[in-house]
Amino acid sequence: MNRMMVTATNTLGQLQKQMDLIGNNLSNADTTGYKKREATFSDLLVQQVNNQRVDRFEGGRLTPLGVREGSGARLSKTALNLTQGTLKATGRSLDFALKDERQFFKVDDGTDVRYTRDGAFYSTPMDNGRSMLVNASGFPILDENDDPITFSDEASTFELGDNGVLSIIGPAGTENVDLGIVTIARPQFLEQLGGNLIGLRTDLGVTRNEVLTNLIGAGRTGISISQESLEASNVDMGKEMTDLLNVQRSYQFQTRSITMADQMMGLVNGIR
Repeated sequence: MNRMMVTATNTLGQLQKQMDLIGNNLSNADTTGYKKREATFSDLLVQQVNNQRVDRFEGGRLTPLGVREGSGARLSKTALNLTQGTLKATGRSLDFALKDERQFFKVDDGTDVRYTRDGAFYSTPMDNGRSMLVNASGFPILDENDDPITFSDEASTFELGDNGVLSIIGPAGTENVDLGIVTIARPQFLEQLGGNLIGLRTDLGVTRNEVLTNLIGAGRTGISISQESLEASNVDMGKEMTDLLNVQRSYQFQTRSITMADQMMGLVNGIR
């Protein structure tokens, strides 16, 4: 395999990852609160080949001396884009939309505290005359102390007050709970999980407090939230389709490079 084939095959694998990323964004274009991911490429190791043994033989040259042969490109990082999505009115009292793009609800998925922008919540009954606030997957929504939000199963009215305080009204009176909300400061340390959740990566050596801030006490004054509405995905279908076409063109170019290299080797091998 010659240098051209190596360069092309290295790049092909990385382009495939970008296509998968774009495909995932497109498939979640209608997912409530979904945040798209964007890919960034960088060059792999470049080798300097000096085609003249003495620099003076290339006098008057305007470009750098020698020839620089690359070995392809790689996907250097995929970043979570937190741009605010469009808010859509639903008229449902258990639908909530965060209006600060860095704020997330807290959810317990059974293994750890996770975070989501999907504010479509539901009430599910328990066995002790209480009900629990859950998301569409049935995972408990947490309060500011990371405890599941429970209330009387006779509650019939939900009213959102200032600073993310949810008033749950029933025949026995009113229960006030603080919705658990965090502010993400370093989204690059988060990974997307199933069920429209994101979580803290454990392989990067950072603590939870370095990545996000739990909004409690006076910090809750910065909460910006709306009731009876949901945030749409921030995926731009037009941009994603354009990016997909560009990646496909790059993919075709790399495969064509492999074909040309194969033809050139065939010609060389056929010389008698």
